[in-house]
Amino acid sequence: MLMTLLAFIVTLGVLIVVHEWGHYRVAKACGVKVLRFSVGFGRVILRRQRGETEFTLAALPLGGYVRMLDEREGPVHPAERERAFNNRPLLQRAAIVAAGPAANFVLAILLFALVSLMGVEEPKPVLGSPLAGSLAERAGLRAGDWVRATSTDGEDWTELQSLPELRWQLTQAVSDGRKLYLSVSDAQGHAQRRLSLDTDSLEKRELDAQLLRRIGLGGPFAEPLIGELSAGGAGAEAGLRAGDRVLSIDGRAVVDAASLRERIRAAGQGGVEGQRAAPMAWQVERAGQVLSLEVRPKIVRDGEQLLGRIEAQVGAPPELVTVSHGPLESLWQGTRRTWEVSALTLSTFGRMLTGEASLKNLSGPITIADYAGQSARLGLTQYLSFLALVSVSLGVLNLLPLPMLDGGHLMYYLFEGLSGRPVSDWWLKQLQRVGVLIMLLMMTLALSNDMARLLGLH
Repeated sequence: MLMTLLAFIVTLGVLIVVHEWGHYRVAKACGVKVLRFSVGFGRVILRRQRGETEFTLAALPLGGYVRMLDEREGPVHPAERERAFNNRPLLQRAAIVAAGPAANFVLAILLFALVSLMGVEEPKPVLGSPLAGSLAERAGLRAGDWVRATSTDGEDWTELQSLPELRWQLTQAVSDGRKLYLSVSDAQGHAQRRLSLDTDSLEKRELDAQLLRRIGLGGPFAEPLIGELSAGGAGAEAGLRAGDRVLSIDGRAVVDAASLRERIRAAGQGGVEGQRAAPMAWQVERAGQVLSLEVRPKIVRDGEQLLGRIEAQVGAPPELVTVSHGPLESLWQGTRRTWEVSALTLSTFGRMLTGEASLKNLSGPITIADYAGQSARLGLTQYLSFLALVSVSLGVLNLLPLPMLDGGHLMYYLFEGLSGRPVSDWWLKQLQRVGVLIMLLMMTLALSNDMARLLGLH
């Protein structure tokens, strides 16, 4: 809990400071007088005067603001009229407003580049058993297949280093409504072949956390080994030992840890909670010998389902690869990744508006805090990647053409540039009311989604 809270505070602090710093630095460069740089809203907790600008930390750290000299917000001394924001040229005002989101994009590029330079350990793109009847199974994918490269046209191929890269290619293929071609081999790199995955058959509204399961891909390939066993558990009572390799169950071969787990889980169906499942004939390899064991999983309830459990760790850790690049390549990777995530985020917003994507994709502070804590526990590179993703999302969100957001102000300036006159005060007030309503609706929906995820309803 403490780790989650600290990671969330750091995430908010970094993103708010960077965003407002963008506004602040460009305002100073354009000669605008900055009165206050605030992290947070409400009652001021800490303040420090530096030159003509007051830097403050407020009680509600869910945002921030840069207050500039402006005749629309109070009287301005005649000697400082030229330094008022409202009196600066149109392009300068637009640049000051756009600088906040731009700073978030620059931060994302640098963070993605830093992760690429540091290197990160990720699962090798060797696949576990595809789900029965899924797109992956129909395409011909099998447990242990190593996906070497992908293509959207079958001609230009992109080599893969890790499973997350494959997941990203799948997400983009569904987003673009295209097939994804795969070049695969066995786990040793032999028997290479090419397959076609019908990702174009999925609707864009299915772009959510369950996308990979809809395609039929679970986790990475893992050997069907038995790990640590609970004393007195079903596995230990059956004679299983840590390090046993499961070869078959009831005469059917076990190819990987995913299929082993599925067979164990299925044993509980139709049984009685707290009792033992029907006997299962296991063949295991131990120290070069093949042994036959009778295993009776314990039947437990998981939500509305009855599942089998052997009360042991099932499956070896997946094979990991270190993905890293040189300085220039890392910078390019950071730029490309930021562009791709920005495009996907923007298209997701658009699909939510048109009903092509579920509104469940909208997340609030509770989900962000949860993910911040999870990524921090996984290590520095995972947390930096998470921070980059949230920075991109914040940049895209602020550029949406909604009143109260930076994108809304840029729309005002676009109107002023095209018409030669600013938006009238009456229209500004009406649009401000609409903007407040839209933001309240978005915040309510995001918090509702957060609570639904917390309660396991999503």
